[in-house]
Amino acid sequence: MPSSTTASQTELKAARVPIAWRDQCSGLLIPLNACRRKSFYMPWECTDERHGYEKCQYDDLMRRMKKMSKIRQEEADAAADV
Repeated sequence: MPSSTTASQTELKAARVPIAWRDQCSGLLIPLNACRRKSFYMPWECTDERHGYEKCQYDDLMRRMKKMSKIRQEEADAAADV
């Protein structure tokens, strides 16, 4: 299910985003990379876009960790019941 932070495959292909970077936050990466190219990758430019992208990456990591923790707990509960 695509969200507001996920870009379509055609958008990603048009923006030439490498396959390894096509994740849940890819919709935020396209404008970040455009800003970086426009500002010649100056580190003090594009801070709002970068922080938004990094927050999305962090939130995605936390979501995946919680899901994995839940799966491990369910497996441990199932093993304890046997």
